[in-house]
Amino acid sequence: MKLTTTLALAASATLSLAVQAQAGDPAAGENDFKKCRACHTIASADEVIFKGGKTGPNLYNIVGTAAAAGDYKYSTGLIAAAEAGLVWDEVQLVAYLEDPTTFLRDFTGDSSARSKMTFKLKNGEDVAAYLTSVSPDAPAPATN
Repeated sequence: MKLTTTLALAASATLSLAVQAQAGDPAAGENDFKKCRACHTIASADEVIFKGGKTGPNLYNIVGTAAAAGDYKYSTGLIAAAEAGLVWDEVQLVAYLEDPTTFLRDFTGDSSARSKMTFKLKNGEDVAAYLTSVSPDAPAPATN
């Protein structure tokens, strides 16, 4: 019984460290977001937080939603993912940023799903943390 408890505690500690390692730095993410501004802007109804392009959707308040900016024509792959239950959080954003089309194919199970975003951002934890920081309606992260 002690061995089982010890193993469970060790597994829990390892998982906790992995989750903490996933957390990004919003300030560093704001700097990294400069790579994204060719296509994306971040603007609330009251202010422009990060001026950028309009090829991609406005990323203000993106966390807690998916394919939700009514004035943007999303790819059929992203629409299918949203219909299948995709809701952006930091973990999902990091995976998407690493390879958008592969993420959508894996999420939907559709090998023909595609993303309009062709840019791949390795180690996107900081950008995901920044996007969370500009998502005031985002649900609070789950606590254990």
